[in-house]
Amino acid sequence: MKQMLDEGKILAQSEALSGIVAPLLSWYDRSARILPWREEPAPYRVWISEIMLQQTRVEAVKPYFERFVSALPDVCDLAQVTDDQLMKLWEGLGYYSRARNLKKAAGVLMEHYGGALPASFDALLTLPGIGSYTAGAVASIAYGLPVPAVDGNVLRVVSRLLASEEDILKPIVKKTVERSLTAVLPKDRPGDFNQALMELGATVCLPNGVALCERCPVQGCCKAHREGRVMELPVKAKKKPRREEERTVLLLLCQGKAAVRQRGKKGLLAGLWELPNVEGRLAPVEVEEQLEEWGFSGVRAEPLFDAKHIFSHIEWHMTGYAAYVKEERTANGLTWVTKEQLSKEIALPSAFRAYTEELFRRLP
Repeated sequence: MKQMLDEGKILAQSEALSGIVAPLLSWYDRSARILPWREEPAPYRVWISEIMLQQTRVEAVKPYFERFVSALPDVCDLAQVTDDQLMKLWEGLGYYSRARNLKKAAGVLMEHYGGALPASFDALLTLPGIGSYTAGAVASIAYGLPVPAVDGNVLRVVSRLLASEEDILKPIVKKTVERSLTAVLPKDRPGDFNQALMELGATVCLPNGVALCERCPVQGCCKAHREGRVMELPVKAKKKPRREEERTVLLLLCQGKAAVRQRGKKGLLAGLWELPNVEGRLAPVEVEEQLEEWGFSGVRAEPLFDAKHIFSHIEWHMTGYAAYVKEERTANGLTWVTKEQLSKEIALPSAFRAYTEELFRRLP
């Protein structure tokens, strides 16, 4: 049975939050960061920025956003981009399914909406890769519709304002917060209000480290601050520990080219190019035996350094080797590319960044 929303709780929360609207908007007018998607909040730009900002810091997104919208300035361009070019534009941002969903959604927009994002929260929700938060952000910021946009920052801020001990990872809690905020949204500035809440969570009511309560424009409305419990909140259920995997990464070089291969269409980093790698932590002799199986005989494996990459649910603990081979072989799906191709065409995930940098140093 689905959990039912508590209308009494929603009303009480709305009343408690009603006092934050004016001071929060006043603070936002004075303190909002200058961001490229805010300077020109066209629907397409808002959409791209919000997808990029999922699980990614603002400062990291800025250069990617500028490059992406310069290369693909509208929905039509996005719908027609090749997968390799799309992945190259996204290279290093991680969570590559976001980029794939952007292209899928662009196809839907071209087919059903004339290449424009619909000015409807419900219609936006039907697009690939768009959930309630992104739909709310686009609808309120780009179209001025009075709908909330509740992400992790907003949930943390509201949890502290209300001194709520409910687990913010529960869908019912998010839905209750969305309904509570809907009741206090200023009809003339819903987008600014949503951005102000996000801005407060990103710059003042911080997720890591000590919250900067002395800078908070709604400190007087914050129950957690009054009770001295800011750092106890929000409540979040503990996540399962990440699974650790050991991998051996191989830099294979041959006459000015390097070997890469494409991952399968399902699973982690699906469909992306990668440096050749095998499971486990191999010793030099084991690497040489592996290369022998791939058809490279008499090759010496040069040990490199260790590296680590953390995904949301897996940690890769990697060790690396370089090997110079005499001829190109395509066993095990290997493809041989130049340094220029790696720079302009082939997108390698950030999981391999340390080894990619070493590869670039070795290629002419």
